[in-house]
Amino acid sequence: MKKKPIILAKLLLVGALGAVTVSASVAQAADPSRSAAVAPAETSNEYGLFLKEKLGIDLPEEPKKGDFLAALADALRIEPTAEPVAFKDLPASSPYFDDAKALFQHGIITTENVQASVRLTAENAVQIAVKAAGLQELADTYPAAKVEQAFAKLKLNPVRFTPRSAQVIAAAADTGLLPAEYYGELRGKLAASEPLSVVLIGKVLSLKGLYKHYVGYVSDPDIYNKLTDAYTASDIIRSDSLQKVVDAALEQNLVTGYNLKDARYDANFVESLSLVYGHSDWKHALQLIGLLRSEGIDAKVQFEPKTSAFVYLKDWGDPGTSDLFEVRQIANGNYIEYAKEYDLAFEFRNAADKERFNQIILAYAKKNSEDQPGLIAGSWWQPLYYSLTELPDYKQITNNKITAGHYYAQSFSLKEQSQAVIDGFKKVDPKVEVEHYDFWTDVPFFNYLNGDSK
Repeated sequence: MKKKPIILAKLLLVGALGAVTVSASVAQAADPSRSAAVAPAETSNEYGLFLKEKLGIDLPEEPKKGDFLAALADALRIEPTAEPVAFKDLPASSPYFDDAKALFQHGIITTENVQASVRLTAENAVQIAVKAAGLQELADTYPAAKVEQAFAKLKLNPVRFTPRSAQVIAAAADTGLLPAEYYGELRGKLAASEPLSVVLIGKVLSLKGLYKHYVGYVSDPDIYNKLTDAYTASDIIRSDSLQKVVDAALEQNLVTGYNLKDARYDANFVESLSLVYGHSDWKHALQLIGLLRSEGIDAKVQFEPKTSAFVYLKDWGDPGTSDLFEVRQIANGNYIEYAKEYDLAFEFRNAADKERFNQIILAYAKKNSEDQPGLIAGSWWQPLYYSLTELPDYKQITNNKITAGHYYAQSFSLKEQSQAVIDGFKKVDPKVEVEHYDFWTDVPFFNYLNGDSK
């Protein structure tokens, strides 16, 4: 008889070198100020933290046009080409020149008069943002009647703007690129505030797919359905180029396991507020969401599909077949098993909620004895969750990672064993590039890496 639950709980992740809707009232209990039916809009503070922590961008309180252009180019990660561009009012020696050149070459600014040192206006910021977001053609479709309809909610008179600018502002409002709380800056034809500038850049990133990625919030009434749809649609991940290396390392006992993931699903959350929780049992995931809600924890949540690979010994018997795993027999008669798993990435509202997550898991999702009552379904002896920033009561370990296109294979190890993992991969393929970095994991998983299965 196949001992699948034991194997998944104890062997999937790593060894010594290893791989790593309830009622609306409950949702409102997590945050009484928000409706459970509507996800909260990102604030300027959230966008600002993302820009600062993830991209190193920090706009001044009174941004000049050059500040906005530089921040936008940096956020979009666009660089100028060698093709010459000459501006009438911006010399090549200016610190704004390269960013302005890149934006000009991408059609985001179209004038040869940059006016980089002039205070940024709200109107100009919206015009630039619409082009950067790829919405200019939509704006150009707006007839006068549609502009007037949009301007009615803006409480603006379209005759105060050029017809083209009025189209742009109307489209920005209709698409949500320009949130309602900033309409006032256009009514007075004011200088753009730092919050508006930050929000516009954040909205551009969202429209370009360069911001955070998440299925929804823990407190969303339909979060269970959204997550289950994502899980059901996910498959065993395959990458021939990566698996040639990592599978050979498994066969040669150079590593004991690895994970395969797809970077297109990465949450891209702010690291100081986020962590990742890994498991194999989907019932456990749904109960985990309910557990967090019952504890008053709300967070953005992203489903990240994951495949875990390890050696399945022939002595364990026929591995059988399942929609949740595949096996491939290797030369010595053992198998490599590829198991469908998942990571749930969470971005919490504040650092305190992120810290409290550990206490909740240890109380309700950490198995300490056989048939232990009071735990959510499928709880592991040694659960796995980790943070890219330091947390109290977490231990530092290392990720050893190989990338091919948008796929990556990763193997978690103790810090002192990282070099052995890297050497193992390079023994298979000397040309392979192994990225490695330290991060923080929960104590039970750290103990697991040290050989403590319970």
